[in-house]
Formats: sequence, structure tokens, C-alpha cells
Amino acid sequence: MKILLTTDCYVPTVNGVVTSVLTLKQALTEQGHEVRVLTLSNSAHSYQGGDVTYIGAVSAGMIYPGVRLRTAPALALMRRLARWQPDVIHSQCEFSTFLMARRLAAATGAPLVHTYHTVYEDYTHYFSPSRRWGRAAVAAFTRWVVGQTACVIAPTQKVRRLLEGYHVAAPIAVIPTGIDLSRFTAAADDKARQALRCRLGLPEDAVVLTYIGRLAEEKNIDRLLRYVAGVEDENIRLLLVGDGPHRAALEEQVRELGLSHRVRFAGMVPREQVPDYYRAGDLFVSASSSETQGLTYLEALSCGLPALCLRDECLAGVIVDGVNGWQFRDGAQFQLCLRRFLSDPQLRRELAQNAAALARQEFSAESFGHRAEALYEQMIREGGKSSGAA
Repeated sequence: MKILLTTDCYVPTVNGVVTSVLTLKQALTEQGHEVRVLTLSNSAHSYQGGDVTYIGAVSAGMIYPGVRLRTAPALALMRRLARWQPDVIHSQCEFSTFLMARRLAAATGAPLVHTYHTVYEDYTHYFSPSRRWGRAAVAAFTRWVVGQTACVIAPTQKVRRLLEGYHVAAPIAVIPTGIDLSRFTAAADDKARQALRCRLGLPEDAVVLTYIGRLAEEKNIDRLLRYVAGVEDENIRLLLVGDGPHRAALEEQVRELGLSHRVRFAGMVPREQVPDYYRAGDLFVSASSSETQGLTYLEALSCGLPALCLRDECLAGVIVDGVNGWQFRDGAQFQLCLRRFLSDPQLRRELAQNAAALARQEFSAESFGHRAEALYEQMIREGGKSSGAA
């Protein structure tokens, strides 16, 4: 098959959507398909780079940090993609590139499949003072987007139920996003782990709680800081890997809580180094409730890093209490689970072994690619068409 993936963000940006696109592209290519990507340029210049088409865009950070909007029509590049005649178009974002995907689907007759990656309800503070009004706007927008597709992919049952609650018109298929396990299954190198911890100012005998992701309000990192402040064990360190619009506020909170000696901000790290930062930790932590699936959780588990995360529907079957970590409901339960983790070295070893084994069994990139392939074939067989205008 000829498959076109469209996404507003792509490398070098590091986030869940980009990771999903890269993983899917690699898996489909290895299955023998011809895969191209349509994305936005980091400048106003449109160009072709190998199998990726970049459309000129400008920053729209005032809407949401990191967002870019198309400025150039790039008609010649769009015509080139239309002449390529993709068999299926798989959109990954709801904004600029979705409009281009809809146009190409109408021009070529290819079915338009869309993955709903983001729970926008949890981001309404960026554009609406009223959560109720924001949710209504999100529901209406989602119905408009999904109504123009042949099928929408939900990464988890949580997202499926959310879409059903919005009364979307298109069929919903649940396909968990897989991860490239080869990046995370390499044997741990104790010397490299200690060298990285040393560079980060983490004591050799410290128990490191690791968060990797955006430093944004909806990730509830402020709750993690309060929970850590309530832990009496001074040997605990919190490592925050990533960057985002909430970093300055979090740094101020660290100072106010007197945690400067226990919290490390690592900032953004190159994608290829991310596994090293997982392996530098002892326990992955998150208090986010805004995830559709939470790829960082899967990455951490694949590295053999047990997880202690806020209970969320998207983690059903991912984090199993007492097996590969725990899901907590509040600060008291967070601290109870952490005490269990700290007090039982044998349990820590078992959690780490189970974390790696379960993740590698359930969430491979190969399985992700085959499930997407089967859905594409079904859409082509059924003659699924988008309703977008040319």
C-alpha cells in the first residue's frame, strides 16, 4: 500500500504524537508498504525532504505552546502528493495538516483515517475561562473533524468512551500505540547509569523518581512536588526530564517547598538519549490525568522501570498494582506505595522484571503496525471515503 501520514509536528519535536508517527512509519515500512509524511515546516519555506513533505508555517504559540499554523499553499507539493495516489491517508492532528489531508482524500478518493491523540478537555485552560464552555467547544470541534473521516482510531478504551460521549459519527477502532522496543530493551550499563547520575548531581545511593514529558500545567507536576515534599526520606530525588510553559512556575514551587537539593530539572534531551534517562531512575512517576495512552509510561516499563502513576482509565492493563508498579488516587496513597517500594529490595527487583516483561509482550511496534494495516485494508475494501471538499 501507499500510505500518507499527516501530522502538524514532526522531528526534531519530541512528544507523543511524533513518537507515534515515527513508530508507525517504521513498522509499516518494515511490513513492505511505501510510507510518506506530510507535515509543517519549521519556517515559512515549503520543501520536499526525502519521503517527507514540509509545508511552510508560522508559530501560533499564543494558542498553545509549540503549535504551528500553515501559511504557504504549496500547491505544487500538494499536487505531487495527489499524483502519487496514496491508497490511504492517516491524519494524526486536527488542525493545519488535517485540512490538507481532507483535501488530498477528496482529490484522490483515498479513505481518510484519523487518530485522536489528545484529550482537549484537559487543555481548555489555554483558551477558555469556563471548563464547561470549553468542553462543549471541544465536543463540537471533535464531531466536525471526525465526521469527515472514514474511521477514527482511539488509542485506548478511555478515548473511545470520550468520543462516544461526543456523539461522533464515524466508526471508532481501538488500536493502542506501540513503541519501538529495540530502543528500550538494551541491557542496562551500570557504568553509564552512574556517569549520567553524576552529571545530574544525583547521589550514587539516591532513590530517583523520574518524570519524562512536557512541563505543562495539565501534567500536574505541582502535585508530584507536594508529594515529594511530604516524604521524610532525604535520600529521595525527583528528576524532571523535559521542558514546557510551566517550568518557571515549577522552579519557583521547588524553591518555596525547600526542595532545591532534591529536585533536578534536566531540560530537553535528544530523543536517542531518552532511554538513558529512564535507566538512570528507580521509579517512574506521573500525576497526569490528561493522557490518551501515555507512551512515556510504556517506554519506562520497557526499560525495566516500575511506575507509580495517578489512577487513570488509560492505564488499565498497563500498570498493574503490585506487579509492575502502582496507580495511586491521592498523596497519601502515593506515599504509602513509595514506602513499600523503598522498604523491600526484593519487591523492587520483581517490579522491575515484571515491568519489562509485560511491556515487551503487549506493546510492540510490530503489533501496532499490523493492526493499523488491517484497518487500512478494511477501509479500502469497504470503500470508506471522507466527506472533505476538494
